[in-house]
Amino acid sequence: MGTDLHELLRSLRVWDPAVTGLPEFDPATAPAAPLALFTAWFAQAVAAGQVEPHTMSLATADEEGLPDVRTVMLHGADASGWSFATHVDSGKGRQLTARPYAALGFYWPVQGRQVRVRGPVTAAPAQEGQADLHARSTGALAAALTGRQSQVLGSPAELARASEDAWERARREPDAPVPTWTLYHLRPDRVEFFQGDAGRRHVRLNYRRAQGGWAKELLWP
Repeated sequence: MGTDLHELLRSLRVWDPAVTGLPEFDPATAPAAPLALFTAWFAQAVAAGQVEPHTMSLATADEEGLPDVRTVMLHGADASGWSFATHVDSGKGRQLTARPYAALGFYWPVQGRQVRVRGPVTAAPAQEGQADLHARSTGALAAALTGRQSQVLGSPAELARASEDAWERARREPDAPVPTWTLYHLRPDRVEFFQGDAGRRHVRLNYRRAQGGWAKELLWP
């Protein structure tokens, strides 16, 4: 017997009180710039037990302007912007070369929170990208050394051989260079903070880059 997708969808509920706590959020107390609020919300998500809070959706567009999205890992957020990494010759790397503008989406359901970030993207200097890679785990280096991301794979056996070779080299050469590996910085034009509310009176605070700083505005839910 097959699954009735629509019936299954109708049976689901958002923000089950048994597992979700919806904090109060007063936008009047928000800091002048979005990075401080993001850092505070991120720390609160970690403390609340949110699984993998550093994962985020990355949306890009190809040369024809068609959208694409995937889940990646946040590598940092500071004055340079929100950072992530990939191979420059991967699908998303090629899209960012063609259209260097992207959007990020964080969802932390344990507290009913979202953060949306969008803006232009620039590639960090090569040495910065390599330093970021080598500060990560052996597995991260092995995955980067395996390479050929998004290319057509002939067989699982081909991947197994390449991965085994990459793991061996990563253990032997923890500073092995991966020339295609690139760290990207997204410098935000807009950052939106969404706090869910049980009465569906969700709080949406939008930061918009303005001359010499940030403008803040509330949005209808």
